[in-house]
Amino acid sequence: MKSDIQIAQEAELLPIQEIAAKIGLGPKDIQPHGHHKAKIPLEAARATGGRDGKLVLVTGISPTAAGEGKSTVSVGLADALTLRERNPVLCLREPSLGPVFGIKGGAAGGGYSQVVPMEEINLHFTGDFHAISSAHGLLSAVLDNHLYRPNTLGIDPTRLTWPRAIDMNDRALRNIVVGLGGRTGGVPRQDGFVITAASEIMAIFCLANGTTDLKERIDRIIIGYTRSGEPIRAEGLGVSGAMAALLKDAVSPNLVQTLGGTPALIHGGPFANIAHGCNSLTATRVGLSLGDV
Repeated sequence: MKSDIQIAQEAELLPIQEIAAKIGLGPKDIQPHGHHKAKIPLEAARATGGRDGKLVLVTGISPTAAGEGKSTVSVGLADALTLRERNPVLCLREPSLGPVFGIKGGAAGGGYSQVVPMEEINLHFTGDFHAISSAHGLLSAVLDNHLYRPNTLGIDPTRLTWPRAIDMNDRALRNIVVGLGGRTGGVPRQDGFVITAASEIMAIFCLANGTTDLKERIDRIIIGYTRSGEPIRAEGLGVSGAMAALLKDAVSPNLVQTLGGTPALIHGGPFANIAHGCNSLTATRVGLSLGDV
């Protein structure tokens, strides 16, 4: 029996322009990332899409011993609809590097029910996770700088709720001490990292409806409390615009294909145990406007 990676690597992929054409997008409507991946700018999707597709949700299920879970079922269903000459658009979450290099493994499906190019999707893909990690890190850096400076917001360093983020399973970084190094090293305090898929920025990224909504949601993040217990929001640090700038390309959905040649939008990836656990609402809206199902 062939392994998942053998099946994926032996597949003959269609050029991404042909996949885009299946959902009514021309060469000028996409931003290719190589031969088999592309970004769909939101303005292009809004201008081209006009359908009112049906939404089919594959809910949370426990994978079988063979690895048949939500992604595999979703890909198989989409390819089956393609064979029935419907016009489906598949929407999935982006994989996180933590699970990819852990026991769980990749998140591109399995067997002949995969999205491809599998290795690229499972690794850096189009850089969305890196952009989200950077935006999260910018807020962390500005927060610590504010503590080091006059701390006009009156933030209690012992009551911060905003961690750092990295897209990797790294047990040693869960609980750390930062701000060491003397007078210019910052304010010594306890801190820690979460995986990027568990970042609040990831959840906001997947729920936001446009850049303005994204910035407003970032501003409402509670980053800590004063000594009297009053919540402090990110708005006080004035960093939402810069964070949105880091995410300006990431907000556009990613277009790839299944082994059956079905268009697939893979965008965002919040964990389901602490957030909503599905792809971005933007990708879902784009899919509904470009496909029948």
